[in-house]
Amino acid sequence: MNIIESLETRALKKDLPVLRSGTTVRVHVRIVEGKKERIQVFEGLVIGIQGTGLRKAFTVRKISNGVGVERTFPFHSPIVDRIEVVQYGKVRRAKLNYLRDLSGKAARISAVSREQRAKLEKGNNASG
Repeated sequence: MNIIESLETRALKKDLPVLRSGTTVRVHVRIVEGKKERIQVFEGLVIGIQGTGLRKAFTVRKISNGVGVERTFPFHSPIVDRIEVVQYGKVRRAKLNYLRDLSGKAARISAVSREQRAKLEKGNNASG
């Protein structure tokens, strides 16, 4: 293992949930305003996951006041306090960019069954 890989493995977070495209998540983000620090929650749908290792990131999309808002978060960033999985969605694509053109009921994602959700959460505990 070279020096860069060893530095990256030390910086990786260990307590991350299993995320896939179509997952509804609640991302708790640290916001610094002046000397104060607070936590802001950004809840939306994961429309894509990019990169590997320390550079791995995911894009979350939500509709705020009728306007689509997308934000990309690095998995291992110190700005991300924690990631909560609200619901796993059943999708057949890795990137859900087509949702940008849809609105209302057409943009809904069906939920994963309880058995499949248990498998996903079990896989998360084994990898942590």
